[in-house]
Amino acid sequence: MPSCCHGPPTWPASTGFRRPSTGSSLPPFSHIYHAFHGYEQLIAAHSKDPLFTVELPGLPPMRIRDIPSFLTVPSTSGDFYSALHTVVKEAFLTLDSEVKKSPTKPKVLVNTFDELEADALSAVGDTDVIAIGPVLQSVSEGSAKASGFDLFKPDEKGYMQWLDSKPEKSVVYVSFGSLAVLKEEQMDEILRGLKASGRPYLWVVRKDCRLEGVLELEEPGESAMVVEWCSQARVLAHPSVGCFVTHCGWNSTLESLAFGVPTVAVPQWTDQVTNAMSIERAWGTGVRGEANEDGVLDGDELMRCLDLVMGDGERGEEIRRKAELWKERAAEATNEGGSSDRNLRAFVNEIATSNQNCH
Repeated sequence: MPSCCHGPPTWPASTGFRRPSTGSSLPPFSHIYHAFHGYEQLIAAHSKDPLFTVELPGLPPMRIRDIPSFLTVPSTSGDFYSALHTVVKEAFLTLDSEVKKSPTKPKVLVNTFDELEADALSAVGDTDVIAIGPVLQSVSEGSAKASGFDLFKPDEKGYMQWLDSKPEKSVVYVSFGSLAVLKEEQMDEILRGLKASGRPYLWVVRKDCRLEGVLELEEPGESAMVVEWCSQARVLAHPSVGCFVTHCGWNSTLESLAFGVPTVAVPQWTDQVTNAMSIERAWGTGVRGEANEDGVLDGDELMRCLDLVMGDGERGEEIRRKAELWKERAAEATNEGGSSDRNLRAFVNEIATSNQNCH
């Protein structure tokens, strides 16, 4: 997700009609909530110190570098981050107004599950935050068509067939989402690191972002394949995929957890840094690649991270074990009787009862 959560822009309308808003990840929601409730000045005062630690109520200590990036930029700076800062702050002020005038707590639905973010779920006391995830794209082409929603574009490049030809957990899948525009230097370093790792890789790169060295990989080879688009859920569910190099958008983060794929986190902006922190420190399903002084993840660092996550060492084994554990927990949450299943059923029943009482 490119911003803190998908919910805030809908709050003015949803609160007016007494209906819930929808959100994505809880930790950014909770961090942003507390930032605008007593911690905004503290964060701003230390915004230039990435290692300064902030302790927000009900949440583990976190460094400035791990806080959603727009919170460290003054709302008066005049750039994109300041505009986002202003929009999100106004949304939270709207929520505050609803809390004051409503006899019941406002409700925010979030695409996560209780077991994944227990601390964050309890960190916002005056809002009823309801976890209903993971909500994911179906990986079954047949079921998508049967439902009337065919989410799959034709696999014209044959990437699924290419994955079929690779050993189990051997492929590095690389995608930075649909919004991120990487610098040419960063693209070059990713390519260098992937080649140096010696592992087969599937890399999603928009045509407008391609380098000469990447264009040479237009046709799939034994060790590499580059595509403009793929069904990420299907790729992550494929048994040959052993690691996901990701920008840590929330959808990608949740998919990596739900499909049990270890990650190399390369966050770019907004809440992605918070998600990367959770991947490495809270859930233990991956490592964060450390950028150099120019903000670039160099090829050697990428290769180090891939070796750590996919190698035979104890750390890699532990990461893979944790990834499988969270895969099981995510499935349990959405199964009948699981935490998200119960939460959603209770919410629907409450809405139905409320509507009946209005007639």
